Amino acid sequence: MSKMFEELDYRQTPLGTLILRRRHILKLGRDVVEVILNDEHLMSDMFTASEIALAQLPMERLATKQPDILVGGLGLGYTAEAVLAYSDVQSLTVIEYLAPVIEWHRDGRLPLGTALADDPRCRLVEGDFFALARSDTGFDTDRAGRRFDGIFLDIDHSPDFYLNPSHADFYSDAGLARLSGALNSGGVFALWSNDPPHNAFLDRLTQHFASASAEKVTFFNPLLEEDYTQTVYLGMTAS
Repeated sequence: MSKMFEELDYRQTPLGTLILRRRHILKLGRDVVEVILNDEHLMSDMFTASEIALAQLPMERLATKQPDILVGGLGLGYTAEAVLAYSDVQSLTVIEYLAPVIEWHRDGRLPLGTALADDPRCRLVEGDFFALARSDTGFDTDRAGRRFDGIFLDIDHSPDFYLNPSHADFYSDAGLARLSGALNSGGVFALWSNDPPHNAFLDRLTQHFASASAEKVTFFNPLLEEDYTQTVYLGMTAS
């Protein structure tokens, strides 16, 4: 039988204390790997449906057949893994602010092992997604002004609940206008949210993309014994 609890890593970061741990959940009969930031639950591999949907929903809507994809927020890697499951993906760039998270993937300490780090299509980049979004050069420091076919974001809890107050301007009209300019024709922006759809943010998306929608992702939570709904917002540029 596995240990009931194990701390796998403990780091001090610019955002505070970061902990990687494994817990055995008796009710589920399984181990769960989770990340804690400043005593706040940040992510786990217990529920991954919406992280996977963050990739699958926009990938199915892309106009190009060999897309270049950008993911903001590496986490445990389930969104990136879902992107790479599409064999025609030409490149995947993943921007992660916390260096230890990238190390965990390269060292194979997470459930996905080194799968992302070993895939030649995938580049793991330490950086501030939001600072790059508001920069004049864009998301790729090696290619100023580079555009992507898909930009999928999973960093904040929702469009109005941020990990850091400095992220707020990204979700404004000016921020969304800059973002749409970083996409190719027929490109898709996808945003994960822990909350149900928010009409005010959806209306804002509609102002800056040719079409927009809020897709509910509902899954069963066996701990609470009830369904739980999260959201993937989609904004599509004109073809």
